[in-house]
Amino acid sequence: MAMDRSQAWELLKKYNKEPFHLRHGVTVEHVMGWYARELGYGDEAEFWSLVGLLHDVDFEMWPEEHCVKCQQLLSQAGAEERLIRAVACHGWGHCVDLKPEHEMEKVLFAADELTGLIGAAALMRPSKSTKDMELKSLKKKFKDKKFAAGCSRDVIAQGAELLGWELDKLLDMTLRAMQEEEDAIEAALA
Repeated sequence: MAMDRSQAWELLKKYNKEPFHLRHGVTVEHVMGWYARELGYGDEAEFWSLVGLLHDVDFEMWPEEHCVKCQQLLSQAGAEERLIRAVACHGWGHCVDLKPEHEMEKVLFAADELTGLIGAAALMRPSKSTKDMELKSLKKKFKDKKFAAGCSRDVIAQGAELLGWELDKLLDMTLRAMQEEEDAIEAALA
């Protein structure tokens, strides 16, 4: 039996207490669902979303074992193998040797760090929103290595390369995803 959204949310909350981490999970959940629909995987949008929601399930409590511990946690929770693999491989090249193969895995790898950068950029805006952010503004923040220094530009660029996309396409699409999903993200966190 496949895991549903409420089970995934309870699992995430079991191992994550920080509002920041919960917000990040929900943000990536919505961005992944948006990408599924945008890239022609609409029938798998729920699965893509679950992968996004759970991608950092182990990060808060086991940062040194990130993308390794999650495999055990998700397996114990009864998650299907392809969900476990998809979640784990977003740490490719940093904490695991599992290379993203499926387009969904590549999108998660590419968009995860980028959602953090876009979220940080939104907080700097008077509106505190992504809705009035322009691509050129995001590109300036991306180039400024001191801004949101914890968001790896190398991983974002590597993700675009994995997808066979220009960096600008990844930046533009992920920004649009966050803009279009912003209200749904806020509603899910309310």
